[in-house]
Amino acid sequence: MTHPALPDRPRVTELRLAAFTAHRRAAFPLGPLTLLAGPSGCGKSSALRAYEALARLGAGAELGEAFPDPVACVPERARPDAQRRRGFRIGCTADGPAGPVRLDVAVQAEPELRVVGERLTADGLILLETALRDPGKRAVQAAWHTAGPTPVTRGPLPDDRLGTALLPLRVAGKTPGQRRVLAAAEQMVVALRSAFACDPEPARMRGPVAAGSGRLLGGCGNLADVLWRTRAECGRRHAQFVAAVRAGCAGPVADVLARLDGGTVTAAVDRGDGFHTDLGRLGHGELRYLALALVLFTGPGVLEVDPAGEVPAALQTLTVLADGFDRGLDQRQRQELLSLAARMCERGHIRLLGAVSDGSWAAGTEGAAVVHLDRD
Repeated sequence: MTHPALPDRPRVTELRLAAFTAHRRAAFPLGPLTLLAGPSGCGKSSALRAYEALARLGAGAELGEAFPDPVACVPERARPDAQRRRGFRIGCTADGPAGPVRLDVAVQAEPELRVVGERLTADGLILLETALRDPGKRAVQAAWHTAGPTPVTRGPLPDDRLGTALLPLRVAGKTPGQRRVLAAAEQMVVALRSAFACDPEPARMRGPVAAGSGRLLGGCGNLADVLWRTRAECGRRHAQFVAAVRAGCAGPVADVLARLDGGTVTAAVDRGDGFHTDLGRLGHGELRYLALALVLFTGPGVLEVDPAGEVPAALQTLTVLADGFDRGLDQRQRQELLSLAARMCERGHIRLLGAVSDGSWAAGTEGAAVVHLDRD
């Protein structure tokens, strides 16, 4: 059977941590489904935080929002310079219609948070470069590729935002060079911004929750509210979700229900014999499994993410950042969840970057790549 060609969606294919927390000159290749495996303290969670921060910057967030504790991102043994400055460096590569595009960012964390350097490149050509020339000004000097009578255009950009995300507002796109810069910047932004950081917290999922927006939060504490919405929206998707729950939870599962009562929502598992088990009675691993399965079956319209509204959904990819992907799961649950993730990621509309303590159980799973990290 010949499958139709998938659209060439922008996607992040490498994460680089040149100097970030415990990482030095680290580069992680990212496929549709990638698991970072290693012992506690090896930097799995910090790699996910770096990706999430880049995603927020790509969506236009200020540095303080992307890095709420910037000093914690500085390598522990990094010494300040003569001006007492310390910082960190991160970057990524996004592939898509414009080809591989690299983004590298240098951030000063002390004495004040600011971007001190940024570079966007493609095929070895520098498309955007910024540098902090005057520490007394809240701006960086930027130069972007023009390839016209004036090969480079220069101007100031704010030092608290990602310059790449601002380029579409500054570049007219009149020359081939300008259009190349725009294509690269837009590809990077679209690849980065649709990211959902998820680490389900069972303690928050057990009781009734207030009816709200129906958009799943990262801790999945409002899971019942989201189930109330998704069950009514798409019967086919809900049936697939129920089948996944059946494969990973103990006892018979005929349905997963949600009930609205006086402004609060309660969810339960229908056992098929008229008996319902409230989510509060499920095990820790069952709740994490159920929440992660729901994440994989939904999309940006249901998850609390910031998709690129100006880009058709068929050209966007949602990246799920799942810390502790295997935490609390038994062998059957983690295998079922990984198989589900592989099937969903194969379709091209979703990618997953997860952290696991031991990747041996995932080795050999088709479609999954395991990257092993060692504690320094």
